[in-house]
Amino acid sequence: MMIFDAHCDTITKIMERKENLLENGCHLDIKRMKNFKNYVQCFAAFIDPEFCQAYAMKRAIQIIDRFYKEIEMNSDRIMLCRNYNDILEAEKQGRAGAFLSIEGGDALQGDISALRVFYRLGVRSLCLTWNHRNEIADGVADGATGGGITPFGRTVIGEMNSLGMVVDVSHISEKGFWDVIEASSQPIVASHSNAKKLCGHRRNLSNEQLKALKANGGVTGINFCPAFLNDTDRASLKDIINHIEYIASTAGIETIGLGSDFDGIEDTPDGVSGVQDIEKVFDELSKLNYSQENIEKIAGNNFLRIIKQVCS
Repeated sequence: MMIFDAHCDTITKIMERKENLLENGCHLDIKRMKNFKNYVQCFAAFIDPEFCQAYAMKRAIQIIDRFYKEIEMNSDRIMLCRNYNDILEAEKQGRAGAFLSIEGGDALQGDISALRVFYRLGVRSLCLTWNHRNEIADGVADGATGGGITPFGRTVIGEMNSLGMVVDVSHISEKGFWDVIEASSQPIVASHSNAKKLCGHRRNLSNEQLKALKANGGVTGINFCPAFLNDTDRASLKDIINHIEYIASTAGIETIGLGSDFDGIEDTPDGVSGVQDIEKVFDELSKLNYSQENIEKIAGNNFLRIIKQVCS
């Protein structure tokens, strides 16, 4: 079974804590990833608002540089994957796969040439906004304005479709979500967002958005942040399962993946303290009589389908 986690902030975290990717005290490291036979992790270069606007691109480059250093130091255990065939090659070689994304289109600083350069650096997904407005679109924190994507944002989406990059709408305003659905010629993802019906957090997706993702062929990755799992800010493995079951009934199994947000969240659900516990999700689904085929779709195959289709 291939596991694909669509979002973590571990590279930024190890930079802050002066640790390394091989073994650390964070939610995720290579040694724990390697406990699973086939594991692919999407590593995000998170552009914290403190680096916007003037230093957003510089910050992205710093994080990507650290990502490459960690991959090079551990090349016998992990490899950069730019497309589906690379993922298959990592599996064949017994190495974990590393997929590279940027969280926050601020990194482009309004310049489409930056997107093309980031693509050449191996970036294969861009989360268009974080919570706030940038040159591409309004984030969820600015949703009250009713703003969506900008003309530059439409250019970015068109170029991402052309290059073969996955468009990520986690953190975007609701109007922006619908604009992206209309503008993208390829399936999109919400790499780390849950169901708003079960938890009213602004980062979660409404039933209408989930159904639109289904129609688009897209996927949402279940976020393990307790504040996104229920309205008490205290969560457990059961809450993760509840969101999977709800989205399955609302938008279908093909619309669900994993987007843990490891090391981008302060707390984790009880019983899921890091990547080493991710298999508990599949064990619970098995107890609920989910077929092996459907468990594998949730574990990774749904996101892998999009990578195979989108990334050149």
